[in-house]
Amino acid sequence: MNYTYIILDDDPESVIRIKKMSSEFSELNFIASADNCTEGLNLILKHIPDLIFLEIDPRDKNSGLSLNLLSGLLMYLKEMPKIVITTKSKDLAFDCIQYKVTDYLLKPLSQIDFVKLIHKLNKSNVEDEILLVQNVKPKEKQDDESSVVNKNRRSFILCVKSYGDHRYIDSNEICYFQADNNSTDIHLKNGEMITAFKTLKHFETVLSNPFVRIHNSYIVNRNYISRIHTGNSLCYIKKTTIKLPFSKSYKANIDFIISEFANENYIET
Repeated sequence: MNYTYIILDDDPESVIRIKKMSSEFSELNFIASADNCTEGLNLILKHIPDLIFLEIDPRDKNSGLSLNLLSGLLMYLKEMPKIVITTKSKDLAFDCIQYKVTDYLLKPLSQIDFVKLIHKLNKSNVEDEILLVQNVKPKEKQDDESSVVNKNRRSFILCVKSYGDHRYIDSNEICYFQADNNSTDIHLKNGEMITAFKTLKHFETVLSNPFVRIHNSYIVNRNYISRIHTGNSLCYIKKTTIKLPFSKSYKANIDFIISEFANENYIET
């Protein structure tokens, strides 16, 4: 089995080391590397690699390389590449569990790390093939189900439960989510606010496009954005005076929103 890969790391020596070690394994085929989040996301969406070597604690914090990059990918890819974290410390290992990364390798990388990685990748692919065979359905039924999924891809019902109370919210009614310590305030287009006793990280994990994380405190429904001011780092919410800040660490997500608007029925003046 062969695997194409991209390296995202702002340390040139680390990039060279990964390429050198990988070259000794015919299964691994290098595509490209990037030293910042924005360029890295563009490379991934252009080439759709099987594997990404990702540094999440870069020397240059302005590079944007972090686990937040994976949130950007979740918005646009049906199937995520396998992620291999490469970093110097174990401190971020627990955070990586939430993203179900394939491996967590400590620098400096060794040859045995790559031997183990190849075995892990091959084992995972065999398991995926078995699962695929077990879930094969007649084509007609698959087409019917696919049409239902596509029809409902952007709309769903969010159920907020609290002490026996079940509150059902149409996702199309949600403007944005705002973190409030260990709870999250859900702001609706009618001005109502509902509190859910889940963290913003929980919602980031379970939600996908059009809901986009733009700040440590905010996830916005991009369908309610009327204006993006990159100079002031602000998103404006339609038919309100609300302005949500976005942070540098989520700038790549803002770039994706802008490009997505541009790909729709769009005229620029």
